[in-house]
Amino acid sequence: MLLEKLLLVPTNPGCYLMKNKDGTIIYVGKAKNLKNRLNSYFHSKHTGKTAKLVSEIADFEYVVVGSEVESLILEINLIKKYDPKYNILLRDDKSYPYIELTNEDVPRLLVVRNINRKKKNRHLMFGPYPNVTAARNTVNLLNRLYPLRKCTTYNKVPCLYYHIGQCLGYCTYKQDQKKINQMKEEILSFLKGDDTKVKQRLEEEMLKESEKMNYEKAKELKDLLDYINITLTKQKVEIRDNIDRDVFGYYVQNGYISFQVFFIRGGKILERHSKIVPLIDEINEELNRYIASFYEKDLLYPKEILVPNIVDTALIESYLNIPVKIPVKGIKKQLVDMANHNASVALKEKFELIKRDEEKTELANEELRKKLKLDKLDRIELFDNAHLFGTFNVSGMVVYKNGFPSKNDYRKFKISIDKNDDYGTMHEVIYRRYFRVLKDHLERPDLIIVDGGVGQINVAREVINSLSLDIMVVGLKKDNHHSTEALLAFEPIQEVPVDKKSSLFYYLERMQDEVHNFTINYHKTIRSKGSLSSLLDGIEGIGEKRKKELLKKYKTVTKLKELSIAELKTILPLKVAENLKKFLDNYE
Repeated sequence: MLLEKLLLVPTNPGCYLMKNKDGTIIYVGKAKNLKNRLNSYFHSKHTGKTAKLVSEIADFEYVVVGSEVESLILEINLIKKYDPKYNILLRDDKSYPYIELTNEDVPRLLVVRNINRKKKNRHLMFGPYPNVTAARNTVNLLNRLYPLRKCTTYNKVPCLYYHIGQCLGYCTYKQDQKKINQMKEEILSFLKGDDTKVKQRLEEEMLKESEKMNYEKAKELKDLLDYINITLTKQKVEIRDNIDRDVFGYYVQNGYISFQVFFIRGGKILERHSKIVPLIDEINEELNRYIASFYEKDLLYPKEILVPNIVDTALIESYLNIPVKIPVKGIKKQLVDMANHNASVALKEKFELIKRDEEKTELANEELRKKLKLDKLDRIELFDNAHLFGTFNVSGMVVYKNGFPSKNDYRKFKISIDKNDDYGTMHEVIYRRYFRVLKDHLERPDLIIVDGGVGQINVAREVINSLSLDIMVVGLKKDNHHSTEALLAFEPIQEVPVDKKSSLFYYLERMQDEVHNFTINYHKTIRSKGSLSSLLDGIEGIGEKRKKELLKKYKTVTKLKELSIAELKTILPLKVAENLKKFLDNYE
């Protein structure tokens, strides 16, 4: 059937979608010539992940477009929509932090990730910093030298930062704007790559403290100076135009492709990013896709991109609207060669570790599939609950795809009724999750793992059955040391032993720790707020807008509890007001 279908595929550019026997899309790709590309999957020999992909293909679709740029745009959008099993290139990559200098009369220095919300305010952004520690250290260094404002809103009295010399007390004392502007200029100069004035200031302060025999403080300043000399100026690039550039390199070996990106800011290699993934598509297609998708992660565009000679520069330029160049000589060519070399080093250093971890995880996932007698096990959803003596009741859900955590799919649940009811909590979270899966046609898991014993498993199964879903629900039995010793599965429930020396045991332990830590961290966040804001999060019908109105008008739980339903109706619809009143009446 597939071979007959291949005969009908046109030679136009477009995108193709590979499906498994269940009709699930497992891979999305693009091609200049659809017929040639699709034929290559079924008429060529493959190894590694590509061979595994081909073995699972039961059908395919294709979409013909008018140009390569259109196919690239469509490909990226389809990958976002379906998150196919084998399109793992950018899965779960985090956005990078930037250093922000706020556009205020008295600016602040911050480490931020969400740059899109800053665009309208024209705040000054510097980065990216793949290493968030480096970004924080740089901000701490500058805040130590320049006493800028630290608080979000002006307080009526000077805070601790004023008393330790890291703020001039802008909330209380009027300051010379010229002095503030001078500090701002020196900070900007440093963030753009010129550390001369910062080093000079450090040396002067260090000398003063030494003369006063404050040797401990002088040593602290010397450490800061060493940080600049060793960390921030160790990589100098002889490009004097100070144009912000990103440089891409790659290396392929043993069925894997390694990517390396240099962020050049102010003539220096500010930071670098690396990624190693299995090679599934043609090398040039993988690299084109990686560069095009790289800036989806909330990154500011550079002024120029330098790439190896296999990249389709016209395609990437059209997609990103940035100059993309293949250097042939000089320092720019050296930078691309350096990126390629670093990609090679990274792959050779990490290959064995990556391969071993992948094999262990795949074997463990396959062992779990066989023990539970499942046809496939591509997606697992795990749940854990947490509360404090029946209050601040929350649940967390983590997702594993093909054996690895898929952090973009994690979810948090604020349970609506705060009381010590494990069965009620389980019923609510499972119903809310899988009613949403049905309603929004979300991807369904092959397996659900719940925290708790037979009672919780039965509650979860009742909900799943009531929604007419065919998804296996299992639990984990713990020993006296809270260590997994068996799976609780099947109908009626049986104990499926797990060897504590097996890869499966460590796989289950990792998943259990992941969901527990995720849920506990959310619980701590809610509990630490301990406020009206956190309580309102769990009331159905109260979104951000209504919550802000209530917080602005009533401030505390005590004030809100004094209100009648009639008074609550001035802000909320009747049903929502009744739900809130009922919740508050039962809240201690």
